Amino acid sequence: MATRRNFGNDSFTLSGYKLASMLARFTPAPLVFGAAMALAPPFSLGMRDERKLVERHLQRVDPKLKDFALRQAVQRSFQSYARYYLETFRLSALSRQTISAGHSIEGFSHIETALQGGKGAILALPHVGGWEWAGRWLCDEGYQLTAVVEKLEPPELYEWFVEMRTKMGAHVIPLDDRAGIAVQEALKLNRPVSLLCDRDIPRDGVRSGVEVEFFGERTTVPAGPAFFALRTGAPLIPAAAYFTRRVDGHHTVVRPPIVVERQGSLREDVSRISQMLIAEMEILIKRAPEQWHLFSPNWPSDPGY
Repeated sequence: MATRRNFGNDSFTLSGYKLASMLARFTPAPLVFGAAMALAPPFSLGMRDERKLVERHLQRVDPKLKDFALRQAVQRSFQSYARYYLETFRLSALSRQTISAGHSIEGFSHIETALQGGKGAILALPHVGGWEWAGRWLCDEGYQLTAVVEKLEPPELYEWFVEMRTKMGAHVIPLDDRAGIAVQEALKLNRPVSLLCDRDIPRDGVRSGVEVEFFGERTTVPAGPAFFALRTGAPLIPAAAYFTRRVDGHHTVVRPPIVVERQGSLREDVSRISQMLIAEMEILIKRAPEQWHLFSPNWPSDPGY
């Protein structure tokens, strides 16, 4: 399950993130929002391969996107990505009142009902919008959110991100060989556990997820959400947190839990439930495809898969 994303020169990268974090924390929100809009064009020009992948992914969601409309959508994707990072840098320094004022949510009763059952809740999310803000809001409301996060290189950068999330009140589980045990322990403690589930992260170049049809093409996605739901009885709840046009504005959508029940072998059930979950991910992504932060190959036909 473990993977490490390398961010280039170690000391330069870590110093750069720390500097960006400091500037974002002490900069008024409208300026941060404006910086995200301004940084996106040069940011995207330096990521040509990623631009091509974003184009492919956006056209999977909406095959009608062409020419100027497609270029605009790609630009908005990079603006959304820049906003995600700048907001994440600020989160630990913001007050509970600021977080609450900038957040609205629909379907929260699905999470409340799930936790009343005493088996925790699996919050399955796509890489959309500002999920970190929604996580901070959940922590502020008194819910002991547990988040499974991908490891980064250098390790110092990963530890820095973990420290930031811990300050927000989240319990962090690194995506490694012990993640499965840690997730089940968190669910036993009746905690909500967030799992990003629209990308099968390769380990040592091998993808070990379950095969599904995702936006019309076969690929693999993480088996974890379906497996943990079957294994623990925790409700499996699709959700996504979107940026709104308001500065510091976010809107979270929580969908009804997926029906999880045994019908065949464990492998068959994981496959069937994963396909149901991905159908929900498609619904959530289609609400704001330009906020889908998928900048890496995700289908066998993608270059570099």
